[in-house]
Parts: sequence; C-alpha cells; structure tokens
Amino acid sequence: MQNSQDLQKVQELRDALNAGEEKRLKAQRDAGKMTARERIGKLVDAGSFVELFAFVSDSDDAAGVVTGYATVQDRPVYLFAQDFTVHGGAMGKLQAQKINKVLDMALKTGAPVLALCDSAGVRIDEGAAAMNAYAEIYRNMARLSGVVPMIALVLGPCIGGAALISQLADVSVMAKNVGSMMVFGPQVLAAMNGMDVKLDALGGAVTMAKQGAVSLVAANEDEAIALASQVLSLLPGSSIEDADILDSDDLNRLLPEVDATDAAALMNQILDAGTLLELKAEYETGVHTAMGRIGGHSVGLVLTAGGSLTAGALQKAARFVHFMDCFNLPVVSLIHTEGVKVDRIDNQSWLMNAQSQLLYAYATATVPKLAVITGSAIGQAYVAMGGKANADVTFAWPGAVVSALTPEAAVAVLYADQVKTDKALTPADARAKYAGEYIDSVAGAMNAAKAGLVDDVIDPAQTRKLLIASLEMLVSKRDSNPAKKHGNMPL
Repeated sequence: MQNSQDLQKVQELRDALNAGEEKRLKAQRDAGKMTARERIGKLVDAGSFVELFAFVSDSDDAAGVVTGYATVQDRPVYLFAQDFTVHGGAMGKLQAQKINKVLDMALKTGAPVLALCDSAGVRIDEGAAAMNAYAEIYRNMARLSGVVPMIALVLGPCIGGAALISQLADVSVMAKNVGSMMVFGPQVLAAMNGMDVKLDALGGAVTMAKQGAVSLVAANEDEAIALASQVLSLLPGSSIEDADILDSDDLNRLLPEVDATDAAALMNQILDAGTLLELKAEYETGVHTAMGRIGGHSVGLVLTAGGSLTAGALQKAARFVHFMDCFNLPVVSLIHTEGVKVDRIDNQSWLMNAQSQLLYAYATATVPKLAVITGSAIGQAYVAMGGKANADVTFAWPGAVVSALTPEAAVAVLYADQVKTDKALTPADARAKYAGEYIDSVAGAMNAAKAGLVDDVIDPAQTRKLLIASLEMLVSKRDSNPAKKHGNMPL
C-alpha cells in the first residue's frame, strides 16, 4: 500500500512537471514556438525518450532544461532541450548539472548529442556559479568534440553564453522567425553604448547564415528537426564507427554535360539523388561544402566553381574537412578556382593564415581523399585539395589547368618580352596567344598527367562512376598521423 501511495505521488509530481505552467506555455506558443517536450516528441522515435534527472530542482525552482536519451530513426542519441518557460531557459548550476550528465554519458557510450537551444542567457541571480556552469558545459563539449557528432538546433533566443553551445557543436540548424543568436541582446547593447538594433538584424537566421554562424537555416521548427535528422543519418554514431552505406541511386549513372561553374547542378549530379545537404550555403560562396552520398557512401563534398578564394572561404573549407575527418567520412574535392584572392594588401596575414589552415586540414586528414580538377587548379588550391601529396586519387577533366599562376599571370612573368616584340598582334591578342601556348606546353591537364600530378584525364560523363569505384577501393584505407598529443594548427 505504501509503495502504491508513493508511486502515485511521484506520478503526480511528474505530471505537474510535464504539464508545466499554463500561462508560460501559452506565452511560448503565442511566440510561435513549441515547448521543450513537444520538440523532443517531434524529434525522437515514438515512445523512445527516457528522461534523466527528471526531478532535479532547488526547492520549487526547476532547472529549465529537459534531458535524456532516445532513438532517432532507430539510432541511440542523447539530448537536452532548454525550456524557455522556466526562467527563459537561462543557464544556472542545476541546468548545467543535467546537461553535463548527458554529455558524460554520451562520452562513455559513444552516441550523438542533440542540443535543442532556447535560452535567454545566464542566470544573473546566481552570479559566478552560473558562469562556472557554462564553463563546465564548454569544457565537456570541447572534450567530446571529435568523439561523437554534436548537432545544435537553435529554436529560440540564444544570447551570450547560450550561443556558444551552438558554435561548439559540429552542425547547427536555426529555425527562421523563432531562432536568434547574439553576443549581447538588444537591451544590453542599448545600455552599454546606446545601440538600437532590431532583433532580426542583430542575430536572426538570415543574418547568422550570411555570417557563417549557422550551418543550416530552416523555415520553421518542423523543418529544423527534419534537417537535424538528415544530418544524423549521414554520420556514424561515433569516431570509431563507420557511417551506414545505403544504396539509393544508379551506380552507373553518367553525368550530363555540366558547366564547371554551376555549383548546384554539379553537386546534385555527382551525389546520389536527394542526398545533397549543403552546409553554410550563404557564407563565403566562393567555396561550397556539402554532405551527401556517392554510391551509398556518406561523403563530404568541397567544391569551388570558379573565381578566387577569400580567407573566409579557405577557413570555411578547412573547418569542414576537419569535421569530415573526425567521423571517417571521405572528402571529395571538385576544383575550379583561380587561386587565392588578395583583396586587401593591409591584411595579407589573414589570407596566409587561412591558406595554412586549409593545407593543414587536408594534410592531416587520414580519410580517403578524392579530387577532380574540373577547371583551373591554381597555386595553393591545387596543392591543398588536389595535389598528389594529399589526395589519394586525382582526376582531371580534359580542359583543366594546373599551374602555380593563372595563365595570364604566367604570361606576364614568362612571356613579357615576346608580348612586347610581337608587332603582328595587339598586346591583348599577344597575351591570349602566349597564354594558350603556356597551357599547351606547361599547364594543361595532359602535361599534369604526364608528370604524374594527376592520375588520369577523364571523360566528365564518367566522373561519378570513377568516384564510386575509387570509394569502393579506398573503403579499407588505414592511415594515421604520427603519435603526439595534437598538432599546432595555424589558427
């Protein structure tokens, strides 16, 4: 009888916690947002969620987060969903205690972590204790980085320290209209320096996407949850596992005639149908980074489609290659670029540093690395992405150019006297003539193949078939970096 009575009390308390306070729940829904528990219900397989630390509270003060484990598409995951209806989801020592429990269990068991972020920031009334709470979470996320995938969904305001949770994750997804990220909220900015900035302009989804702070932007919360599930399906459970191989397209499909400058068409044709998921699409568009499948294999795709690469584009690609290498996903590079862009003479150090980061990322990645030179591979773009020192297999399309400088720049250095003395042609025509001569004799695809700098010059229509064959041969690749604590990446 006593057990029955105690169980009834526990259930009553659980029901009260699950129900929440009606007034606050209404405010959440009026803001166009789901509650923390509704979001979990949408994300996980029906009936699979097991809550952890369900009753953690300080007197009647709840922690403002729901934590536990579940399955998503039959795969185990750990998750935490901040509850904006409790103190605006603000971080305090109790919330950190619950989140750190989840992170610790993910580390021990090797399962992905999903963070559903909706927080006004830090519990100011807790003072230093609240700041230390954030520090503990950051430390644990940093240690977990590269061990299991971490995906953050920004489904409400993420201000100050709350925003950094999304930045420490591998992939972040923000829902339009409800999600926002910023270092300081509008009120604090107004108090500090009189700045009057609208919320969307300060940290809305469009703003954050253009600044590269989020990987994916969703139209609403439902789409954000669907995108997170799609990312999860392309990744293994941990760094010691391999991603699932799922045949979903014709292995012998030929590429139609595709312009090397048409990034969207080229990515869609190379990847298995319906699997393209471009990350940071609105940020530094000189380079495209996407996840998807080729012949059923999960891969990371790095594509340049003409033009020159800025420092930001180089860093974007470097971060992506590191991410792929963390979880054993092959990197396929499609190269067509005029090299790096020196757009500011007074800031060349940033450009050099970014070049070093890309070189470092490719050089230290031990996963299969495939490259296709679809156009120009000039300077460090070839060295980092397609050079034989880094790539396991490098193909080139017939019209490809591999050179330290663009043909135009090479003419200015190597053929300056001929251009001046060739009176039969205008200077422009003379430069074009010698640029063609330089490509034919030095920089053309066949010259690179004869020198052993590319493995083969291929029919573009065969590109996908050859990549699939290469992936099949490299699936058993085993490589490692020298034993060390870690390298000193040029950040």
